[in-house]
Amino acid sequence: MKTGLDQNTDNAAMTAPGTAPPLPNDAAAAFSTGDFRAALGMFATGVTIVTARGADGSLVGLTANSFNSVSLTPPLVLWSLAQRAGSMPVFSRGSHYAINILAADQKDLAQRFAMRDIDRFAGVAWREGAGGAPVLEGAAAVFECANRSQYQEGDHVIFVGEVERCSWATNALPLIFHGGRYYTELPL
Repeated sequence: MKTGLDQNTDNAAMTAPGTAPPLPNDAAAAFSTGDFRAALGMFATGVTIVTARGADGSLVGLTANSFNSVSLTPPLVLWSLAQRAGSMPVFSRGSHYAINILAADQKDLAQRFAMRDIDRFAGVAWREGAGGAPVLEGAAAVFECANRSQYQEGDHVIFVGEVERCSWATNALPLIFHGGRYYTELPL
């Protein structure tokens, strides 16, 4: 197994029972950003497009795979956005957003919403959801969320949304992202 460390990190044998192993003096130097990204890429995820409407009525949306459930009661989900993202002001100040879980046949849409300097919504079918957030047609599932809380961590902001409405397409196959490539679900 490839690791970001060049040395044996099994410190358990060198510590007294009941004590934690010592932390490295400089954990940041233990692996590169590239190593970290490569390791993260080994975790297969679904693909989402997170959408919102700005105070001026403009539509924003972006492809994200940083999505997770948080709680069933109350129904909460989370996703994260880079602090430097151009859409950060809309998402951080807005009251609502929609998390559109993409279906296997929506790879082109995922790539479109990952591009810069284009009208991402041109020719895209959508309807107005909670708080005016665009809900994309054909999604495998959608979570329409109130913008409940935000937490700055590292170079990202974690958004926690309270789900006001959710829907899903029966028998939809999800779009999957792994190791920098898109996949569709394959039965085992």
